[in-house]
Amino acid sequence: EPQPGRLLAGLVLITAAVLYTGDAVSAWSIPWWVLFPLVCGGLWLAAAVGVFGHLLRRRRRRRTGEEVKGC
Repeated sequence: EPQPGRLLAGLVLITAAVLYTGDAVSAWSIPWWVLFPLVCGGLWLAAAVGVFGHLLRRRRRRRTGEEVKGC
């Protein structure tokens, strides 16, 4: 099953890594505080998307009559 929360978390962390790498090789200059809101906000958003996706999958399983395993 697709898991958009994990995809979003991965994209956020890859973006942070690219920004840090660009700053490390002096391709550009990123203030030190910029990546904290990017990573924290991205992970919070990924968590929200993951929970929402989980709830939608549970609801779809209940409608189709499939057994819901665990939480």
